[in-house]
Amino acid sequence: MPKPFTEAERQEFLAGKHIAVLSVAATDGRPPATVPIWYDYTPGGDIRINTGAERRKARLIREAGVVTLTVQREELPYQYVIVEGTVIEATTPSPREVREAIAIRYLGLEDGRAFADRMDGTKSVLFTIRPDRWITQDYSGDL
Repeated sequence: MPKPFTEAERQEFLAGKHIAVLSVAATDGRPPATVPIWYDYTPGGDIRINTGAERRKARLIREAGVVTLTVQREELPYQYVIVEGTVIEATTPSPREVREAIAIRYLGLEDGRAFADRMDGTKSVLFTIRPDRWITQDYSGDL
């Protein structure tokens, strides 16, 4: 049987390098927007995501003010953390040092800096999300 993560396990898992799946309600008659996204998280803190300021997901995040992030381990043993959260800040443009730190987290130092360089001059927004509710499952005991 799967079991929920302890708080420490949840914090550690979310702080690991995973791609999140962001879901946000749509107001234009379409289903919720659901997209993969990079994120930044420090245990005990808020979640930060960076995206183009003029993208549909940015508009929907601003309108809804709440999002769901799913972070999962896709190989055995399956594990996941779902975070339902409130957007507490939107910073436009997204600070260079934060964009670079997120890119370095996923691409490494050299490629992360190069990625951030390519994004300079683009309109971006940094959303800070306060986790309000957590749902977790750990299937490692099932194997």
